[in-house]
Amino acid sequence: MYLLSKKTSLALEAVLDVAYNARPNPVQSKDITERQGIQSRYLEQVLQFLVKRGILKGVRGPKGGYTLARERRRITLGDVMRVIEDLENEDDKMESISELGEKVIQPIWADFHGDMLTRLDQITLEDLCNRLKVRVLNGLVAKVPTLLFREGL
Repeated sequence: MYLLSKKTSLALEAVLDVAYNARPNPVQSKDITERQGIQSRYLEQVLQFLVKRGILKGVRGPKGGYTLARERRRITLGDVMRVIEDLENEDDKMESISELGEKVIQPIWADFHGDMLTRLDQITLEDLCNRLKVRVLNGLVAKVPTLLFREGL
């Protein structure tokens, strides 16, 4: 089973939280950590990287925080995954790879990775927000984010 790294999981949860809760006001990182019960240690770094790469937009000021840089129907999970992979690759660069890894393992992994991103490009943040809304309404989400019950969601 392909497991998500902590940064990838954190980024996906944060982006989904922003997509779901950033209407009409920006979402502050402290609210994300409280709602999702996630650690704030890397959150700000991840959020800033998502801003630099055009997934999120930072809003300054006392009521500032984060909003999506584009409509949620125009951001896919593949978009978010590519950004986070870039962040993780900055942290974990390999010096060299063996011939076996380069000629046998890497091509297989590249095919798998490409197939995975193709599938993730078909899932938008709008899709995830709709899925979350259904699960909240059906009582399938144990910890409900505090802003989920606003009108219009």
